[in-house]
Formats: sequence, C-alpha cells, structure tokens
Amino acid sequence: MQALRTGWDFFQNEILGMQWLNRLISTILSACGLDATGKVGGSVQFFIYDTIKIMVMLGVLILIISYIQSYFPPERTKKILGRFHGVFANCVAALLGTVTPFCSCSSIPLFIGFTSAGLPLGVTFSFLISSPMVDLGSLVLLMSVFGWKVAVVYVILGLVIAVAGGTLIEKLHLENHVEEFIRRGKAMDVPQEELRFKDRMRYAWEQVVATAKKVAPYVLIGVGIGAVIHNWIPEELIVKTLGTGNPLGVIIATIAGVPMYADIFGTIPIAEALLAKGAQLGVVLSFMMGVTTLSLPSMIMLRKAVKPKLLGIFAAICTVGIIIVGYFFNAIQNIII
Repeated sequence: MQALRTGWDFFQNEILGMQWLNRLISTILSACGLDATGKVGGSVQFFIYDTIKIMVMLGVLILIISYIQSYFPPERTKKILGRFHGVFANCVAALLGTVTPFCSCSSIPLFIGFTSAGLPLGVTFSFLISSPMVDLGSLVLLMSVFGWKVAVVYVILGLVIAVAGGTLIEKLHLENHVEEFIRRGKAMDVPQEELRFKDRMRYAWEQVVATAKKVAPYVLIGVGIGAVIHNWIPEELIVKTLGTGNPLGVIIATIAGVPMYADIFGTIPIAEALLAKGAQLGVVLSFMMGVTTLSLPSMIMLRKAVKPKLLGIFAAICTVGIIIVGYFFNAIQNIII
C-alpha cells in the first residue's frame, strides 16, 4: 500500500504537476542571478513554470480528448441522445458533454444544433451545462493542482448540476422560450464517414493547434494574474476577502467570474495562486465554475438562441448550483485535502 501511495504521489507531483520543471526553472533563474524566493524572481518563476506546464498539458489533453471526440460527431451524438428518455437521457447528455469543447462559447453551437434536431430541451441544457464545466481536461488539471479527491468530487458535483438543471428546465416546459428560428430549424441527417486511425489523429492534431492558438492569450493572462496574486497581493487581504472569515466568499467568487471569458486552462493558475494565499477551496472552485459556465460572452451568445426568461432560469440554476458546490467544498476542505 505504501509503495502504491508513493507511486501515486510521484505521478501526481512529477508527471501531472511537473514539479521537476519548477525546480529546473528555479535553478536556471538562480544561475542568472535572480532570486526565485523574491517577489520579482518568484513572479518570473511562476509565470514561466505555469505557462509551460499548462500549455504542455493542454496539448496532450486536447490530443487525447479530440481523438475520443472524433467518435462523437454532432449527428452521431444526436442519435445517441435520441435513444434515451427521462432523467437517464440527461445523464447521458451530461456525460457526453465531458468529451466536447472546453468553453461554453464552443458548446453553444452544438446546443443549437441538438435543439434544432428536436432533442428535448432539458437534455440539451444538461449537455450545455456539463460541456464547459466538467470536461475531461478539468479532471486531469484539477488532479495536478488539488489532488485526485478534489478532482473527482468536482466532476461528480458538476455532473449533478448538469443533470438536475436539465431535468428542472424540462419540467418547466420552456420550449416556447427558444427562439423560433431554432425551433423551426431542421438538422440534416448526413451519413458519417468511418475514419481511419490516421484521419482521427490528423483531426486531433488540428484541434490541438486551433485550440492552442485560441486559448494561449487567456492562459497568458491567467498566469499573469496568478503571478501577481501569488507574489504581490498580501496574504492577509486574500484571507480576509476569500478565507474562512468571510461567509460570502463563495458568492463573491462566483459573481467575480462572470465578466471573464476563459476556460479551465486560463483559470487554473489564478485558482492555484488564490489557494496558496489562503482562499478557501470552495471559493476557488466556485470562481472556476463561474468563469467557465457563466461568462458574459457566453451568455450573450446564448441569448441569441433563447429568450430572456429561459436565459435567466439557466443562469439562476447554474449560479445556485455553483454556490452550493462552493459551500460544500468549504465544509469538507479539511477532509478532502
């Protein structure tokens, strides 16, 4: 058992966490006369280390996930979802959302296509909630920073929000609150070509390049913010605002994430810095969920597909779910970390 634990710790710290890279960068900076324990040197080290780590993991994860995703093009996904009914259909939709694009703005066109194809509204919303919130990338990235327990519970609770939210929307019978051009739209049933391994790998690599180009600016911004928080913001300020002394920390973090537009890769360095400075775990995860699920740009895009009432209900369900998850993690922080 001890050998297994040692092996897992090595995998989490040295493979997923790439701590060897952190030590290497510290050594190089010291050789260049820059103190990695100081504010300037620490900021440089944080920026270089997190940027390289996240971009490497981004490439590997997108390659794997895009290869899996090549088996689930929109038409095939629609057919799979069409076979199920009731809450089970919401569960399948939420699970399929884990192998789709990394941000909500990328998921909305798929949501529109599924809705136009006649899939139940609640099922399509379970997919829409799950896709940016609990993709497979979030599982691996969270494991690299917070450990496997936090990652697994985060994904499970995200799926619960997706299934519960979609089921509630289905029960409210809000089909008339989808814009008419979508309700009247018809998806073409295009036969899917069976791809070879080479074709799937080519598709996966194209997705790596395209996503890296799109995500890189947000990663750099997120790492820059994280470096500032990690080395320049007083720990007392973070603890006072987002620590155990402020019961409204989860709500503040959820709302703070709304104006931002990023995916899990852009939020990880900010979350990592906040946690290191004394922010509560639930506060940090609520911030991440708020950014990936409720960002203002994605709400603007979704408004083009649904009417204000349905948009408001969707936002309210996600917000309440995220806040509940945040307080739950705060309550179990000492057990799970």
